[in-house]
Amino acid sequence: MLQMKNRSLVSINDFSKEEILHVLRLAEEFEKNPNQPLLQGKVVGSLFFEPSTRTRLSFETAINRLGGRVVGFSDSASSSTTKGESLKDTIQMVSRYADLIVMRHPLEGSARYASEQSLVPVINAGDGANQHPTQTMLDLYSIQKTQGGLENLNIFLVGDLKYGRTVHSLLMALSNFNPTFHFVSPEELRMPREYKMFLEENGIPYYEHGELSEIIDEADIIYMTRVQKERFSDPMEYERVKNAYVLRKQMLNNTKANMRVLHPLPRVNEIHTDVDTSPKAYYFDQARNGVFARMAIMAALMGMK
Repeated sequence: MLQMKNRSLVSINDFSKEEILHVLRLAEEFEKNPNQPLLQGKVVGSLFFEPSTRTRLSFETAINRLGGRVVGFSDSASSSTTKGESLKDTIQMVSRYADLIVMRHPLEGSARYASEQSLVPVINAGDGANQHPTQTMLDLYSIQKTQGGLENLNIFLVGDLKYGRTVHSLLMALSNFNPTFHFVSPEELRMPREYKMFLEENGIPYYEHGELSEIIDEADIIYMTRVQKERFSDPMEYERVKNAYVLRKQMLNNTKANMRVLHPLPRVNEIHTDVDTSPKAYYFDQARNGVFARMAIMAALMGMK
């Protein structure tokens, strides 16, 4: 029996392979029957110290579909942090009001710290450029749905591999399923060394490329990312790399029939709008899958499933 009740989810590494597969099975169940009042009478604290649209609304939709209530804020400017309140005190206080906390924060490591201070489970909805484990679960669910499984896939990660927390978490999670990775990025935004060392230590093959068009036909999944302006301290560096890769519909002509294009959104211009009409574009369905994946995570951590 998996013991997931009352645990926090800070990093995707907090879940074993078996727990990941359990949550994916729950997500499938919730997609078939989305309105289940498992959180009836429960309060979820939603603490977004950084702007978010998809993640926040996805969580709030998931909570509402489970019959729970949401309290919190969507911008740190409307919280007591503007008065100088520490993260520790905020978490101590909210964990006395709520049964579960969902938190996004710009500082790396803030979610782990919050989980250590909280009296209730904490779900990390993104901590700086570090981890975004609920995005990873919805990515895994999307890959499983479109590919019929997670094993032995050719995964192309494209764009900002240095600061993109979604690709870091996805790499760690997929390492359980014997993937082959292709990293496509400008020199300045290469996958950090520690992640490549992790792959090497675990015997997982990866290849680095500067161009996308020459190798795209081998992909099972193309995971596009935007170059995140807010992660750059040097505006000149951002201007140099912001349009490094633009995916267009014609580039998909010779790709595999079941290949799908994923993107954590929001996009800027790295996926041309003409791709939206391709059956291989999956990013809006991917966002929809986020509701079911987050329902599954909350139900598991609250011991409801």
